Amino acid sequence: MPIYSYEALKSGKEVVKGEVTASNSKDARDVIRKMGLVPIKVYEFIDKKQKKGKDISSLSLKEKIDFISTFQILLQSGIPAVESLMFMEQEAARPKIRSLSKLLKTQIMAGSTFADTLGRYPQVFGYIFIGLVKAGEEAGELEKTLGRINDLLTKQENTKSKVIGTLMYPMFVIILAFLIVIVMLVFVFPAFKDMFAQQEKALPPITAAMINAGDYLKEFWYTIPLFIFAFVVFTMILFKWQPARNILDKIVLKIPLLNNLIMYSNYSNFLSVMSVSYDAGIPIIDCLHLAIITLTNSVLKSKVSGAVVKVQQGMQVSQALKATKVMPRMLLFMISTGEQSGRLGEMLEKGVNYLDKILDGIIDTMTKMIEPVMLIVIGGIVLIMALALYLPLFQSYMS
Repeated sequence: MPIYSYEALKSGKEVVKGEVTASNSKDARDVIRKMGLVPIKVYEFIDKKQKKGKDISSLSLKEKIDFISTFQILLQSGIPAVESLMFMEQEAARPKIRSLSKLLKTQIMAGSTFADTLGRYPQVFGYIFIGLVKAGEEAGELEKTLGRINDLLTKQENTKSKVIGTLMYPMFVIILAFLIVIVMLVFVFPAFKDMFAQQEKALPPITAAMINAGDYLKEFWYTIPLFIFAFVVFTMILFKWQPARNILDKIVLKIPLLNNLIMYSNYSNFLSVMSVSYDAGIPIIDCLHLAIITLTNSVLKSKVSGAVVKVQQGMQVSQALKATKVMPRMLLFMISTGEQSGRLGEMLEKGVNYLDKILDGIIDTMTKMIEPVMLIVIGGIVLIMALALYLPLFQSYMS
């Protein structure tokens, strides 16, 4: 969204300046009025850094972690929020963090609280972050809450890195195998075409198919990048189209090992947010609503959302989650114990540690299984290519 600079009256006499983010000038004036100011001038602000594509709305998870950890350290050192943001605006290593710090500093100097300022940029921080900060600020524990959020995001970053690291090897092998097949079809098989043509017998079906494919790709080579582009676009649309996403979410929950990876990663994020928000003093219903946002699988999200309705009707959290029939029994037992003993926050934290250990084991198992699977795939491709090349030769020797 665009940034609007403004001049406004504060307390009816003091002129203040600043910037706000809004979809248009009318919305910008509404935001300024909500800050308790009377807008005088409102005009779109054009930042040279944003022209270069350094938009704060595209903050990566790593950049959010850097921003939170730095801001928390400065606050714990007794430095006021405005001065902390001024320091980060001038000294932060990442340009996006400097731009973000400047924007937040301007809003706070205009009379807004830190939580309310974040609330104007949900596209940057997300509703979970904003809700936790608001609860922490209201409870007077902003520094502790930022520490909890930092731990939460760091855990998510570590899990993401493990999954990506696990998938890097098979992706590299698949791309390499694809390139080898293209080279074989376009350059190797045409070299044997004339020799195969001298044989009186018909070529084996596999050899004929490879030669025909090579001839096609040699003449219509531009279909290769078109196919890759179409495949990427189709995959992106498939994952964004909700009906197709619902079907895919159901399918992955039926695939051995992959279903555990999906379920336990969702449970881990769900319980982590629930634990952090509960420790921040947020009511249990609101904790559940924030935690549901982290669920990426539509099947799990739908069932857990039904559990929240039951909690609102007076049912215990453990009983409502048990009714979904998708939560691990150990996890339900820990939550139930926490409710009965009055130590729910402690048991939620232990539940997170329990889920993380299971998730690490699943990722390790997948890592060990990927190598033999890839060897089988590569061996299968080599076997098919070898048969396509040598079957005609064996056929000629046999005749």
